Amino acid sequence: MNIPVLVCSELSKSYRAGVPVLRGFNCTIPAGKIIGWLGPNGCGKSTLMKLICGLLSPDNGEIFVCGEPRSEKTNRFISYLPERTYFNNWMRVKELILYFSQFYEDFDAELAKNMMGDLGISIDASLKSLSKGTKEKVQLIMVMARRAKLYLLDEPIAGVDPAAREYILQTIIGNYNPDATVIITTHLIHDIEPILDEFAFMGYGGQILLSGSADEIRGERGKSLDELFREVFRCSASY
Repeated sequence: MNIPVLVCSELSKSYRAGVPVLRGFNCTIPAGKIIGWLGPNGCGKSTLMKLICGLLSPDNGEIFVCGEPRSEKTNRFISYLPERTYFNNWMRVKELILYFSQFYEDFDAELAKNMMGDLGISIDASLKSLSKGTKEKVQLIMVMARRAKLYLLDEPIAGVDPAAREYILQTIIGNYNPDATVIITTHLIHDIEPILDEFAFMGYGGQILLSGSADEIRGERGKSLDELFREVFRCSASY
């Protein structure tokens, strides 16, 4: 029996009473997929990832990661890329690699160094000397150099220059465990669409407006995901 990488059941979260960010969200995510959670800002994508990682607690509902109830123990399965960089500026890239090597048993330091080299990032560089976009590349490399079961990437290409986006997308495809699953949140549908196996269009409150296989929906509708996204949110009262 194949155990889903992620199950969310009736998940709800509010920051203010009576204003739900997520309302009864459900999903079952299999292994071996690259999935896009696609929707406008404020629809609950980042909140959902933080709930899965345990950075937030749900008001209601349950989360299971690799068949286990969400807990500190399930964090060992997850490699998370937050929307904003969080590394200490005083560190050098090589110190960051050493830190990850000591903290995560599944971290591949040589892979991280190779990817840094591919993007022309010196491991001797201090983080404070790097541009915002380069810091985001470093952060993505550190996340993808782990051998995790579930990769959660929150807007991985939003702050990256267009010239580097193709390399970053290829990094996502080429460096994750094929038995794992990658979930990507973004509103840049056109850029991310080519690598997606499955997708879900999320409206406000985490409502799933349309979901399924990326290839099948393109074949059925004769439109790209980018075109469908614009159509769905133009017609949806939740937009």
